[in-house]
Amino acid sequence: MMLRLALAALIALSLLTLPAQAHQDPEIAGYIQVDGGKVWYRLNGREHLGKRPAIIVMHGGPGGTHRGNMPYVALADEFPVILYDQLGTGNSERPNNPENWRVERFVAEIDHIRAALGLDDVIIAGHSWGGTLAAEYAVRNPEGLKAAILSSPLISTRQWIADNQEWIDQLPPETAATIRKHEAEGTTNHPDYRAAEAAFYARHMCRTEGCRNSRYRVDGPNWNPVMYETMWGPTEFFAPGTLKDYDISPQLPTVKVPTLMICGEYDEAAPKSCRRFAGMIPNAKTVIVPGAGHATMGDNEEFYMMALRIFLKGLNE
Repeated sequence: MMLRLALAALIALSLLTLPAQAHQDPEIAGYIQVDGGKVWYRLNGREHLGKRPAIIVMHGGPGGTHRGNMPYVALADEFPVILYDQLGTGNSERPNNPENWRVERFVAEIDHIRAALGLDDVIIAGHSWGGTLAAEYAVRNPEGLKAAILSSPLISTRQWIADNQEWIDQLPPETAATIRKHEAEGTTNHPDYRAAEAAFYARHMCRTEGCRNSRYRVDGPNWNPVMYETMWGPTEFFAPGTLKDYDISPQLPTVKVPTLMICGEYDEAAPKSCRRFAGMIPNAKTVIVPGAGHATMGDNEEFYMMALRIFLKGLNE
């Protein structure tokens, strides 16, 4: 199934061109009250409200912003698309209360958004940590949920770290040794460690030059590094934070809706694990974005978006 979907995406790319990046300015924007404060949201595709399921997109981090998910706005030609900043980061309120930094509270934000905007039918999508929230929401099988898109998701911290240790093993020996030395000694702010981190990210975060400075991020709001380090850790591959024991994989078999698992060929969310996790979901497809690291949309946006469109089109077949 994965190969068929990937092949279909490649064929479609050869025959079609993506529409111009339309609807970049939000048609509706504002704040919604959630537990602990207010979150900022933006909506495009308002003409499809009540006619097609709304796509709610969760950003990564924890502590990231909606800007990394801006390519999803192109789907507003067919669906309502809602992007938002989670409480404590981006344009949302920042109470800076670690009591808010709990998985359950972040998942509840989705319920508040649905209620405030009157969204009966939804498709949830999330990248990285946002994929965690999408998975958490999907295993609940709430009324009106039509599909889930798990984009390079954190499903199991233990598996994530194990996979990234394998990626580290493939770095030059001195770079791998530097990473492990400073993690063991608790000196992850050392310049040598940060240089080794950059070498890792060049292979497994963003493999395309200029990806981090994409047009979507230039005017983006500030992220929250304190939230990131508290919940996760100092780097993508070292996680001593509050998510260190996180694992939702045992609940994946309960997901009832069609699900797309999509990740990069060199992703921190390693393809072999994404395939295995997708295999736990009864109705899931897997797509691997060729040549991409964890920043799948930045590395290969056209392939990524076409894969999404093929998946979404298949929901009606």
